Amino acid sequence: MPHLTELIQAANGPFHTLEFFPPRTEPGLVNLLDRIRRFTSGSAPPLAVSITWGAGGSTAERSLDLAAQVVELGVEVILHLTCTNMPRDKVDMALTRARGLGIHNILALRGDPPRPEEYALTPPSEPDFFQHADDLVRYIRAEHGDYFCIGVAGYPTPHQDSQSMEDDLKWFKLKCDAGADFIVTQLFYDVHGFESWVRRCRDAGITQPIIPGIMPIQNFSSFRRLVNLTGCPVPNSILSHLYPIKTDDAAVKQYGARLATQMVSRLMASGLVQGVHFCTLNLEKSVRTIVENLGWAAPAAPSPEHHNRVIEEATGQLSNLSISPSEASHLAQIGLHRSPQTKPLNPPNLEDSWDEYPNGRFTDVRSPAYGEIDGWGSGIKTTSARALEAWGTPTCHNDIGNLFTAYINNDPSLPSPPTTPFSDLPLSAESSSIIPHLLKLNAKRYYTVGSQPSVDAAASEDPIHGWGPRGGYVFQKSFVEFFVPLSEVQRLEASVSKRITMYAANKKGEFRTNTEPGAVNAVTWGVFPGQEIVQSTIIEATSFMAWKEEAFDIWTDWSMLYPRGSEARNLLDTIASEWWLVSLIHHDYKDAAALWRFLETE
Repeated sequence: MPHLTELIQAANGPFHTLEFFPPRTEPGLVNLLDRIRRFTSGSAPPLAVSITWGAGGSTAERSLDLAAQVVELGVEVILHLTCTNMPRDKVDMALTRARGLGIHNILALRGDPPRPEEYALTPPSEPDFFQHADDLVRYIRAEHGDYFCIGVAGYPTPHQDSQSMEDDLKWFKLKCDAGADFIVTQLFYDVHGFESWVRRCRDAGITQPIIPGIMPIQNFSSFRRLVNLTGCPVPNSILSHLYPIKTDDAAVKQYGARLATQMVSRLMASGLVQGVHFCTLNLEKSVRTIVENLGWAAPAAPSPEHHNRVIEEATGQLSNLSISPSEASHLAQIGLHRSPQTKPLNPPNLEDSWDEYPNGRFTDVRSPAYGEIDGWGSGIKTTSARALEAWGTPTCHNDIGNLFTAYINNDPSLPSPPTTPFSDLPLSAESSSIIPHLLKLNAKRYYTVGSQPSVDAAASEDPIHGWGPRGGYVFQKSFVEFFVPLSEVQRLEASVSKRITMYAANKKGEFRTNTEPGAVNAVTWGVFPGQEIVQSTIIEATSFMAWKEEAFDIWTDWSMLYPRGSEARNLLDTIASEWWLVSLIHHDYKDAAALWRFLETE
């Protein structure tokens, strides 16, 4: 397979590459490969497909397995590779495996910052061999010569660790001079700022091809969260368009595709770049719409096989669904189409497949995007320094309870909005009605990490509970999720009624539930003019267990901020290894107090 730089030189006109991450579920992998086939067999296939790599090698096996299957499709692969907090032999293994697969292109990334030595009472058995991405670039060159075409990440706005724009450019040039062949940038929404940055790079002597990273806006919450995590500046003109439509995922998605089309058109017209890199979030429609808008591809007609598969998936989901009687009656007549805010299921709209609207871990487990809302991956969503500043050093359960309580109260006396390791954004406005109940739970050491109040036919335009197109109504069941010791799980299990669905699991994988195997719970749904019932939040055993893995990893990541053997690390490690994650859903959505009454009186 040729180097990416050779492919770029040979490209006849504008090119694009596509980025995917390894799905968290086997059905998601099957469906992602189906999408990649459609992308690569169309009228304008991507120049290459890049596969992401979790920080510290957290997705190493899944990333390599996905790369192997994409190679089998005859598609050029760019394998991402992070290096920090990862033993050198794991890097060697990944590079050897890549060579064995015939992969010639590597995107060399730093990953999370190396763990500062002051957090370790005893030095690790092997000190971090890689401190920065340029260390990885030099290592690949030294060990593999010119076999690999090596890319590095560029930051059109300074990296959050940089002191200034000049400082950022200095370190970026060092990384390029270490042996990089091409550059893929992080996301941006200020095209003028990007163009200025490219000119500064060229003036500084950086000559490698620069491929701008374009991330179409998929929905408002994921966009807001990603901007918050990356510190990416957003022009006011974009925000002024987004805020009036922020609760309508379909409208936001359409706007995001138009905006990305305009950005790419301007970038191509500037003459500064030759192609773009699309961050897909494993979703299909936005990128397909953009390349069609640009005239790079003809509109794709779905195959009969795709039509039949979607129909079969949509109509085969009724038997185990736990929903309201009226909703079940409606679904029995029209067939179930479970994607949030999609159009009705019929042949002209098959491209609007059932998982086109990201909802993190609440979407369909068969979605390639399941469990991922912003492409950031699992684990703590901030730097070690910011985490320590925000969460302090908990040495007892009162400290943890106080942290969760401050978050729920959104204490205005604090210099910045409080966060927890499980949430980097403030509590939503709809939670105001259940704050007293959440405070009571945390006071008795039920550490809450997810919740919502019940809603009975709120207007879709409602500023607090509304979502979706105008003229509709939304419903939701009370739901709460928390960590507790096993003794509390046993108490709840003994008293829970059939009107409450309970899921519980620990880090070891032990699982308890009062539901039938395969049962699915629609927790939030909406009824809109001219559409099928839309279910934006679905909870069932498979998704709960997948989320459980990430949830306990967050406790472990949090503990690693503190010295080995310290009170803080021991406390957090104990919770991670011995406590249980519990999810409770009350199905009487007309009784707003039902779930909380059960928890406070049982």
